[in-house]
Amino acid sequence: MSNVKFAYWVPNVSGGLVVSKLKQNTRWDFDANKEYIQTAERVGFEYALLQTRFIASYGADKQLEAAALGSALAAVTEKINLITAVHPGLWHPAVYAKILSTIDNVSNGRAAVNVVSGWLKDEFTSFGEPWLEHGERYRRSEEFIEVLRELWTKDEANYRGDFYQISNAPHNPKPKRDGIPIFQGGNSKAARKMAAKVSDWYFMNGNTNSGIKEQIDDVRQLAEKEGREVKFALNGFVIVRDTEQEAIEQLEAIVSEANEEAVNAFRDAVQQAGASSKEGEGMWADSSFDDLVQYNDGFKTGLIGTAEQVADRIIELKQLGVDLVLTGFFNYDEELERFGKEVIPLVREKEEELKKKGVAA
Repeated sequence: MSNVKFAYWVPNVSGGLVVSKLKQNTRWDFDANKEYIQTAERVGFEYALLQTRFIASYGADKQLEAAALGSALAAVTEKINLITAVHPGLWHPAVYAKILSTIDNVSNGRAAVNVVSGWLKDEFTSFGEPWLEHGERYRRSEEFIEVLRELWTKDEANYRGDFYQISNAPHNPKPKRDGIPIFQGGNSKAARKMAAKVSDWYFMNGNTNSGIKEQIDDVRQLAEKEGREVKFALNGFVIVRDTEQEAIEQLEAIVSEANEEAVNAFRDAVQQAGASSKEGEGMWADSSFDDLVQYNDGFKTGLIGTAEQVADRIIELKQLGVDLVLTGFFNYDEELERFGKEVIPLVREKEEELKKKGVAA
């Protein structure tokens, strides 16, 4: 069993990773993100996820575009993989295939993509794009991924879908390696079926053990029917302190200072998006107000406590089937490096102990 991988949310939007008025030592500009990613690479992170945002939601009123920043960060790093998020509907897949191939060439084979079907209606309608019904958004994303792969693997690509059509399209240079990794999120049946059919990685919001296991088992079974394998990534907000009580107090302070207007606006937007699914619910259907203060349910994952406690929890997640832990932090200026120096080595030690004991995930 391979070691669990570590990624971090790139704070390329303002406001940090929590919707709270409590002061955060987290910056969003290029100079800060150059510093953060070089630190992350040095202390053992394998992936960095760049968010895609164009309109202020959850108070994020400044946004650096993911792919443009990803290309810039590729030029100042050597090892870390860069996952740029993208909204189908705002980009044509042939154009984005070229962008990703460019990043892959700049980085010598370190590009990846997170295909986000979209939950914020205004982000589409404000730019004159139609807001599709839930299932149609995932059908469009599936076609988007199929076009990417067609262009990356064929001398001349052809595709006829309901959303995209390309004819004898060239694409050079190709990516540096065979296949740029494709991530996606979502919790609905449509999202899970899409992951099983076309994605390499399935991102999950923070959840309970039973919720995590249910998603992994379901997507894994769907993928087996397609003759495929999918890997699993889980979001978690990290608060590591010298004592468990200090970590809990930090969490309580974040939530007590929540930006109620922004959290409620975010909740309304995601509930509206999820209501259009066939099940009538989305990724945030079971999220409380406190959960939504970290907008991908990161508190639920339980990465809060001492370094030892957090490392033990990550091993527990690995044994549930999680292949990658996506981390967010309150104070990036200090906590990104602390996690790499204190938690990742502990996880590696515990993984080695499991191997010696012959314990498989």
